[in-house]
Amino acid sequence: MWSRLLGPRGIGRTGVCWRSLFTMQLKTSEFQSLFTEGLNGLTELFAKNQYELRIAGGAVRDLLSGRRPEDVDFATTATPEEMKVMFQNAGIRMINNKGEKHGTITARLNNENFEVTTLRLDVQTDGRHAEVEFTTDWQKDAERRDLTINSMFLGLDGTLYDFFQGYEDLQNRKVRFVGSAARRIQEDYLRILRYFRFYGKVALEPGDHEPETLSAIRENGRGLKILVGNHAAHLLELIYELELAQYIGLPPDGDVDELKRVWQNARAHSPQTHDVEKMDVRLKLSREEKSGAQFLVRHRRQLRRSGGDSDGLKPFTDFIVDNRELDTQSKVCELLKYQGEAELLSQLRGWSVPRFPVSGHDLRRVGVTSGKDIGANLQKLREIWKKSRYQMDKDELLSHVTP
Repeated sequence: MWSRLLGPRGIGRTGVCWRSLFTMQLKTSEFQSLFTEGLNGLTELFAKNQYELRIAGGAVRDLLSGRRPEDVDFATTATPEEMKVMFQNAGIRMINNKGEKHGTITARLNNENFEVTTLRLDVQTDGRHAEVEFTTDWQKDAERRDLTINSMFLGLDGTLYDFFQGYEDLQNRKVRFVGSAARRIQEDYLRILRYFRFYGKVALEPGDHEPETLSAIRENGRGLKILVGNHAAHLLELIYELELAQYIGLPPDGDVDELKRVWQNARAHSPQTHDVEKMDVRLKLSREEKSGAQFLVRHRRQLRRSGGDSDGLKPFTDFIVDNRELDTQSKVCELLKYQGEAELLSQLRGWSVPRFPVSGHDLRRVGVTSGKDIGANLQKLREIWKKSRYQMDKDELLSHVTP
């Protein structure tokens, strides 16, 4: 069930033109599954105190796409102070007060945390941070959001509130900024990257961008300071076309053809290499991302399928056996994705690291006593064991010991 409620036409100071509010009723199993004892208690409390409470942003987008959201954010007409008084009077604990200056209160009900944010409008922005003012106007809050598909609200009775055709865009797999693309980007330059991120998640085709959006990105790229996406090859090429590379930590003369080749090789295997596409220190990579990137750069050319060995996996399994780090096998899997070795990747995923059966204690037992001789014998026996495809047992290996 849906309806379109007509409103006045006009262009606000935020560059947003609006004409109508689209509503519909959502009654899916994914939506109903959100109603835990904690959420039911939260809903009753806000209703009792006559404050409106709705699901906001990405959770609405996920629910309309038939997915149960992992995180659910809520928006309300209550101010932070009003929420604090309400929760205190109800004996509900509040945690993590860091978000309070932005209008967010986190309440804990029935062992669940609920983040609730007061409706806001931007008073002043500097391209990254905004001074906000609280409001009770749902459209004003929707105006300040980045993309139409992220600007919708969902009442806890299942009513969708859509001011900027977000539902229609989601159905058509379109990614558009709310109102003026240039204005939204100038409010927060990182929205350029969010656009690429959501385009990769939502759009069906790699080149279905609105000309106005691309122009706004090109003109405002200087305000950027990361790279994401699903249509990775197309999006990276577009970033270079729009002359954005230098602003997001990519080398200005980067080898796009090389990345496109790697992406084509690895696209079917969900590679992690997209997390490390740029190696510039301006990006705050996680320790895991940095380590993975360094591994790929270090081994991508030397560690490869052996041309003269019928067992193409052997160079990789030998490398894993010789390496003592716990995550070596997962890193080698990423390397095989990078190299486009789908068959070897499948084999390696089903392979378990064997345990070398000989220890220094075993060598002492057969008469090898000096540390130097023990080390040399262990190295020799390990090479013999690898040549046997890890099949030789302890007794067979000990027969090769040099006293």
